[in-house]
Amino acid sequence: MKSRRQRKIQELIAGNTVRTQEELVIHLNDQGFPATQATISRDIKEMGLVKVPGPGEEYHYAMANEAQTMGGQERMGKVFRDTVTSVACGENIVVIKTLPGNAQAIAVLLDSAGWEDCLGTVAGDDTVLVIARQSVEAETVRKRLQSFME
Repeated sequence: MKSRRQRKIQELIAGNTVRTQEELVIHLNDQGFPATQATISRDIKEMGLVKVPGPGEEYHYAMANEAQTMGGQERMGKVFRDTVTSVACGENIVVIKTLPGNAQAIAVLLDSAGWEDCLGTVAGDDTVLVIARQSVEAETVRKRLQSFME
């Protein structure tokens, strides 16, 4: 049942603008897949869904690979200005603070950017850790990220 529900979630977010977990619960129930918000929350984490900006400044759920194709400097700048509250670094780690629920979208954008000076990211709900290859590169990464907020 779980795999069928998750396939249905993929189908729903591909064909609809789903902004909240509650909307997803309603869509699933309408399609004959009874689910609770807690179940959907677990599915979203397991499936790696992220929120991406859409028309009209509204964010909606998307598969991580869809978010990657929406990348680019312009997209990254918009997402950063809309969701990032601060960027700081220490040693080889850059810490990005976001509005709640936006860290995964930021991490997906950064991972898809393919920056040579970044090994990867780790995202929580409102914090992204960016691991720079070397300590000296962390400040360069921080400045680059900070520039997206301007």
